[in-house]
Amino acid sequence: MITLEIMFVVSGVVLAAICVPLILGRIPPNGLYGFRVRKTMEHPEIWYPVNKYGGQRLLISSLLLILEAIGFSFIPDLRIDTYSYAVLVVWMVGSTIAIVSAFRYMNSL
Repeated sequence: MITLEIMFVVSGVVLAAICVPLILGRIPPNGLYGFRVRKTMEHPEIWYPVNKYGGQRLLISSLLLILEAIGFSFIPDLRIDTYSYAVLVVWMVGSTIAIVSAFRYMNSL
């Protein structure tokens, strides 16, 4: 299970690192990286605040992934498949909340 825990933690660190340039406003509108929907791609004045907002929420989701991957590993007698599903479900819920909130924020602009 330690290999799986390391994989989840490294994934969380990579995702967190990807969020930082978005939060700092260093990524211009592009076709590969960021909150890429028609409204943000066509309007740079919307791109930057939406990516900052969404990046902050995804950073929280990534940190949650790291914490849960470590925390769930301390539950005694937890089967590896249960551990995997628990980590993935909690992270997916957090990421979904982050994405939905970014869409709501974008629509409020």
